Amino acid sequence: MVNVEALATCLSSSACIVNQLSSGLIIGMLLFLVASGVTLIFGVLHVINFAHGTFYMIGAYTAYTIYTVTGSYFLAAAGGALGAAIIGVLFERFIISRVYGENILMQLLVCYAFILIVDDLVKIIWGAQYLAMGVPDVFRMPPLRIAGGFVPPFYVFLVAVAVVILFGSVLLIAKTRFGKIVRAAAHNQTMVSVLGIRVPLYFALLFGFGCALAGVAGALAAPVRSLTPGMGVGILIESFIVTVIGGMGSITGAFLAALLLGLVRSIGSIGFPLFVDGAMFAIMAIILIVRPQGLLGQGEVR
Repeated sequence: MVNVEALATCLSSSACIVNQLSSGLIIGMLLFLVASGVTLIFGVLHVINFAHGTFYMIGAYTAYTIYTVTGSYFLAAAGGALGAAIIGVLFERFIISRVYGENILMQLLVCYAFILIVDDLVKIIWGAQYLAMGVPDVFRMPPLRIAGGFVPPFYVFLVAVAVVILFGSVLLIAKTRFGKIVRAAAHNQTMVSVLGIRVPLYFALLFGFGCALAGVAGALAAPVRSLTPGMGVGILIESFIVTVIGGMGSITGAFLAALLLGLVRSIGSIGFPLFVDGAMFAIMAIILIVRPQGLLGQGEVR
């Protein structure tokens, strides 16, 4: 099951190490962007958004459309995030807010219905075939050569965006008035409402922000992955694994867990290609046994 020879050959080559590390970083950063929205929404609203992968798909298709029309990838990425955020706010206000406090089965059914509806709408609007954006013109340049390996400039951009979002999200929740209000409302919604603060508005904005993170991930994934209806399901499962390992409600934990799983998937594709998914679930199982709250989870956003 373990290809020791291939793994040893790769680890003995600096070029192979650089290539695998860059691939692992890309996988990890996309997982982080999706998982950070999941953990942010759960940490404050205590809702598991099973439809979160759908906003990843919405971001990807919106970015694809804007890029096709304008030719500007930066505008497309911003549009993907904005589109996911707007639909996320509408989803929160008119659908998911109706099941706050309900049992998890009810939330699951509501989200599943939303997933099916949006998947069909995507088929109607964009068709059921695979679509490919391709690497944007602005990033079509020679790859960076590092220790014999090659790193495409778009990979560097993607990692930089993810790191900026990591620090931005932590600061937003920990240091801004918006973050303090939503954290206070998460602990005692009634008390915050008595102070004259429109708690539902803040919850909707937070939910929209979480969906925007998924939309950004979709927009960043569009140049390197195929677009197809239902593309959010696979990454949703992996993002839940990231969230469990990192700790529900911890953005920093999600980042570390996503980085770990990205490297496991990248290195594992050489050393144990038939057990990559199994390895990810095994890590999750070990974490759940040894530290059930996850690496940095304490049940609230930090």
